[in-house]
Amino acid sequence: QVQLVESGGGLVQAGDSLRLSCAASGRTFSRFALGWFRQAPGKEREFVAGINWSGGGTYYVDSVKGRFTISRDNAKTTVYLQMNSLKPEDTAVYYCALGGGRYYLAADFGSWGQGTQVTVSS
Repeated sequence: QVQLVESGGGLVQAGDSLRLSCAASGRTFSRFALGWFRQAPGKEREFVAGINWSGGGTYYVDSVKGRFTISRDNAKTTVYLQMNSLKPEDTAVYYCALGGGRYYLAADFGSWGQGTQVTVSS
């Protein structure tokens, strides 16, 4: 069983950057797709980005394309979310999740981490 622990959140100003990390335990890390989701107060959880097992396939929701980059290091069993040009509407709790075969499909993800807060001030 894989456990996920997110880190790297914080309070930043609009236009700043943050890099989120999600460390995973478990030997089967490299077999799974990984994803980042976010949930803002009063809103449903949103699928932000996904990456396949090798890192060769990625998915982004339209609102973050060109600003966010998902990557993974299977040797370090860690997935990252580099967030540039942050906007106040990016404010949310960010969660990483373990996926199945379809890294672009939110419904395939589960096994959530505890989340890390990202707050972007205007």
